[in-house]
Amino acid sequence: MLVPVGHTVGIKLFSRGVVVVKLTDGGTPARECGLRTGDVIVKCGGDAVTSTEQFQSLLQKSGGNASNLQVDRAGNSVTLSVEPSQNDQGVYCIGAWVRDSMAGIGTMTWYDPATGVFGALGHGVTDTDTALLMPFSNGSVLPSTVKAVKRGEAGSAGELRGDFDLTGDLGPLYANTSSGIFGKLDEAPQAGAAVPTGTALPGPATILANVQGDEVREYDIEILKVASASADGRDLVLSVTDPALLEATGGIVQGMSGSPVLQNGRIVGAVTHVLLNDPTKGYGILIDHMLEAAGNNVS
Repeated sequence: MLVPVGHTVGIKLFSRGVVVVKLTDGGTPARECGLRTGDVIVKCGGDAVTSTEQFQSLLQKSGGNASNLQVDRAGNSVTLSVEPSQNDQGVYCIGAWVRDSMAGIGTMTWYDPATGVFGALGHGVTDTDTALLMPFSNGSVLPSTVKAVKRGEAGSAGELRGDFDLTGDLGPLYANTSSGIFGKLDEAPQAGAAVPTGTALPGPATILANVQGDEVREYDIEILKVASASADGRDLVLSVTDPALLEATGGIVQGMSGSPVLQNGRIVGAVTHVLLNDPTKGYGILIDHMLEAAGNNVS
C-alpha cells in the first residue's frame, strides 16, 4: 500500500568523489596519466576526495609532485599517477573539469506510510555532460513550486520551471539508481490515501502531475505497450490523451519524470521519459522495478 504523490520536488545530490566531465585539449597531466571522461576520482595522494574545492586543495598541497589518484572506472578501481602543472596564475591543476553535485526538479512518485520511504523520478540522476549515473554520496529533496512551463514540441523537449529552497530539506536520500532515487521523508506529504500496487495493462490509465503552482491533478493517458523485461525505465509506452494536460504542457515534459501512473485504482508505474519527436508520448517504469530498487526499506 503506497500513497501516490505526483508533486514536484527539488533534488540536490552530492557525488562520492568527483566526476571527470571533460578533459581540456592538449598534452595535459590528466591526459598523460590516462584519466578519462566519466572517471570518478575518489582519492588523491591517499586522501579521500569529498568535493571539487577539496580536490583542488589536495593538488595545491602536492606542490607539483606526482600524486596517486584512485579512480572508480565503470565499477573497477584504477590507480593513476598524475603530476600537476602550474597555470598562468600559479595554481596547480591537471587539465580536467570535475563535478561533485547536481540539482534539479523532478516528481515524487510514491510514499510508504508505514516506513516514511519515498521513490521519485523513476530513473537515476545522471551527469549532464557524461550521461552517466552520478555516484551517490548523499542528498535530499526540497519543497518545490511550479512557476512556469516550457511546452514540449516535436524536436524540442519541454520542461517544468520551479522554485525550490536549497535550505528547506524534506528528507534525506539514500540511493540513486537507474530505477529512481529513494529516501525517507521527515513527515508525511500532503497527498491522498494509500492504494495497492498493481500490474500495468494496455489500456486507459491516469497520471498525477503538478504542472502549475502546488496543484496536483489527475490526467488521462493511454498505456500503449507493456514490456516488463526492459531494464532502462522504458517498461511502458504512454500516450497523453487529456486535453487539459496537452494544452498546458504539450504532453510529457522534463520535471514530470516520476509522475505516478494509476490504473484500476492501483499504482502501476511512473512516467520516465518523453519521445523527443512526439511529446504527447513517452515511457514509464513499472512500479515493481522501482520497489526492487528501493531495497528492503518498503513495507
